[in-house]
Amino acid sequence: MTTSIHTNASALVALQNLNRTSDQLAATQSRVNTGLKVQGAKDNAAVWAVAQAQRADKGSLESVTTSLNRATSIADVSLAAGEQISDILVELKQKATAAADPSATAATRASYNAEFQSLIASIDSFAKNAIFDGANILDGTAAAPLDFLASADGAETISLDPQDLSAAGLGLDTLDLETDAAAALTAVTQAITDSSARLADLGAQAKQIERHTVFVSKLSDSLETGIGNLVDADLAKESARLQALQVQQQLGVQALSIANQAPQVILSLFQG
Repeated sequence: MTTSIHTNASALVALQNLNRTSDQLAATQSRVNTGLKVQGAKDNAAVWAVAQAQRADKGSLESVTTSLNRATSIADVSLAAGEQISDILVELKQKATAAADPSATAATRASYNAEFQSLIASIDSFAKNAIFDGANILDGTAAAPLDFLASADGAETISLDPQDLSAAGLGLDTLDLETDAAAALTAVTQAITDSSARLADLGAQAKQIERHTVFVSKLSDSLETGIGNLVDADLAKESARLQALQVQQQLGVQALSIANQAPQVILSLFQG
């Protein structure tokens, strides 16, 4: 090997090795600082692209969860009101049965009818006030089902059907115990059957929404885990690698220092 003061090949090699170690150390420190082994497209374009797509799906699932939570709230409010209406119907049947007693006087029927009409008014009040976020499926004003997001791509929906539990919807709005208690009793009995069926439908749909919400939550957790598997750094491994690279860097600095001292040997050649 030529000995020269202009070109120090050993120093150049030592510098290249030191630079390479420094780059690796910087990358490892970045992984330790961020907890990510793939921080951007430059680190690993293919993995980053897949992770971004999964992040987009996860973000969409958050919107799905919000929509399903709204559906659950509407269903819960409606079921709470519906159960109260069902209890009132039981009371209505009791009043109608008592008024239909052939021995009941006109004054007695009038008294029962006053309570009867008050209970019917309560049914309408409960139905009209079963509102959540502006949605009401009990008062008879909703003509079409309420659709909610069920998938990240928006292609699937889950529905809540309107269940008219207003007095008119149950055929109670024109009843009068003073006029015809027997007919009122028949109508109330039918209203109990109808309301029970409608509440059963609503309960089944609410349960379906609950199950789907749980599924979406688990799916979101799986996506998050999958993203982590793609981009998260193994901090235990990176910590060990960081220490090794720090030692290599120190050795590289020493090697470069030794290589830089080599040209000084030339001076001894000219000493007498």
